[in-house]
Amino acid sequence: MDRKGLLKSFLRFQQKYGDVFTVYLGPRPVVIICGTEAIREALVDQAEVFSGRAKIAVVDPVVQGHGVVFANGERWKALRRFSLATMRDFGMGKRSVEERIQEEAQCLMEELRKSQGALQDPVFYFHSITANIICSIVFGKRFDYRDPQFLRLLELLFKSFVLISSLSSQLFELYSSFLKHFPGSHRQIYKNLQEVNGFIDRSVEKHRETLDPSAPRDFIDCYLLRMEKVGFGRGNGGGREENKRCGVRRDGKGVEQWREGEGRGDS
Repeated sequence: MDRKGLLKSFLRFQQKYGDVFTVYLGPRPVVIICGTEAIREALVDQAEVFSGRAKIAVVDPVVQGHGVVFANGERWKALRRFSLATMRDFGMGKRSVEERIQEEAQCLMEELRKSQGALQDPVFYFHSITANIICSIVFGKRFDYRDPQFLRLLELLFKSFVLISSLSSQLFELYSSFLKHFPGSHRQIYKNLQEVNGFIDRSVEKHRETLDPSAPRDFIDCYLLRMEKVGFGRGNGGGREENKRCGVRRDGKGVEQWREGEGRGDS
């Protein structure tokens, strides 16, 4: 296999072995699917069978298989149903997603006016407005673009995903059972994400203290009410640690929910 041209190597294997074949990346067997028809059959015709996701070794000690991005099976289905239903609800009788986007657009315009035509970094603003819209939905508030807490949160997430994409992290994926005992980028990733979790925990606790069941303000409120309904709410001391955490992830496109509850299968 040509390490500088994996795609060319896979296409050469396709000609020899067919549209579906297995290669080993280190000790890990990886099934490669080539060709439009084979991909359609796997991801469309048999989407249920191919809906599972592999663990990401560098973040699994933190996420532990929870969240829309990392969960599998019934846990993922239950959380997805809840998330979609909650997003629909925000367009009915509550402050809608569209209103939050319009608010952020106005804030961006004000920020650009302050620059008085000076050169600006568009990447910073694109990341900030996208993150702010989703923070508004999840946490019920937007942040000023220069807010130290907001900047620290984005910095931690950005640095973590740069590290996750690094060569050292890719090697860690292949040999995590051995490399986890040695220093490396995986330890910095764990430290960064634990700091993000601390921010999330504080936000969830503030929501819990001010929760009004008759007027949920955001995604966290809706989730806390759902926890209470299924038996993990305020009535039993606040619920399990893994059930009380919600989180965010920034990957250049936006912010996503990161951690969820036990995944009971309730819609």
